[in-house]
Amino acid sequence: MTLHLVKLCVGVSAIEELQVWIDYRQGERKRLGQPPESIHTTRMIPKRVAELLDGGSLYWVIKGNVQARQHLIDIRPFTDKEGIKRCDLVMEPRLIATDWQPRRAFQGWRYLKVEDVPRDLRQGEGVNALPPELRNELAELGLL
Repeated sequence: MTLHLVKLCVGVSAIEELQVWIDYRQGERKRLGQPPESIHTTRMIPKRVAELLDGGSLYWVIKGNVQARQHLIDIRPFTDKEGIKRCDLVMEPRLIATDWQPRRAFQGWRYLKVEDVPRDLRQGEGVNALPPELRNELAELGLL
C-alpha cells in the first residue's frame, strides 16, 4: 500500500523558487562528479520504507499550503561525520504542482495517506495559472 511524506519547505516562497533550487543542486552535483540526483537529507529515518517506495512522493508545504510533490525514488539511511543517524530522501528532480492544501507548521516530516493527498494540477491549472507574485500576495492576504 502506497504511503507519502509531507514536509515543510522552509525559506521558499513559491514552487518556481523550489525548482530553481533543485536545478542548482543538481548542477552542483554534476560539477562535483556525483550522480545528478535530487536529495533531501533529514534526521529522522522513516520506518515504513517499503510503502513509501511503492509509488510514494514527498509533498512540500510552501507558505502554509501543500503546493507540490516529488516522486520518491530511494531512501538511504546513513551516519554522518558526527555519528548522527540521518537519511537521504532521493527524489525525481521534477516538481509536480498540486491543489493547495492548508497545513499548520510542524517539525520534521509526517506520513500522508493516499486518501489525504491533494490532486495533481496540470500546467496552468488552478492557482498555478496565476503569476507567482500575485499568487503569493493573495496567499499572504489569506485569499488562497
